[in-house]
Amino acid sequence: MRVMLLKDVYKLGRAGDVKKVADGYGRNYLLPQGLGVLATPGALKQAERIRTSAAQERTRLNLELGSVAERLSGLNLHFPAKAGETGKLYGSITSAMIVEAIEAQTGAVIDRRQVDTQPIRTLGAHTVHIRLTIDLVPEINVLVYREGESPDTVYEQVPAEEEAFAELIEELEAEELEEEDAEAEDQVELRAERRGGSEATKEEIDVSGEGDADGEVKELADEA
Repeated sequence: MRVMLLKDVYKLGRAGDVKKVADGYGRNYLLPQGLGVLATPGALKQAERIRTSAAQERTRLNLELGSVAERLSGLNLHFPAKAGETGKLYGSITSAMIVEAIEAQTGAVIDRRQVDTQPIRTLGAHTVHIRLTIDLVPEINVLVYREGESPDTVYEQVPAEEEAFAELIEELEAEELEEEDAEAEDQVELRAERRGGSEATKEEIDVSGEGDADGEVKELADEA
């Protein structure tokens, strides 16, 4: 379906834009939420007015929330959590928990629907985007570490994982070289067989021939 956006929609477009979207997304979300209307000829006549009005509102919000974006950009949030041996959490870090942590640390009040992330279910460092406006989307860092350990362990795991990955690559490359060498040897033997014998067999024949000649020379010398 084709819809005309009435408001800015994150990762889709700005107010006044005409977009082709899935029917379900349009009927179940954009239209009921008042974010868009069907792109009929009558609606399209209002596009320019909608763009102008939205641009003014966007400018106002960007100015109003600019300081909030600066406070949030690069913010580090720490979450101790229980997890299994594989690093999977017994539970998850939700957008509501992230919003609470943001308010406690910066005083900024954010709607949980502005947190662009699925529930976090693993240990580690996670980058999360906060949708203040379509233009202001600061990134924050969510560090999830095992209860009883230091948050620094999140960063210590990265070099270890990289080292293990590098070792795996080296092993795979070594195995590949061995396979190439073995294949090359097989090709040499196959070519030798097709020529009627291997190089080793030819050398044996040559050597035996030289031995016979030497024997004949020795016998002639003895007779003389």
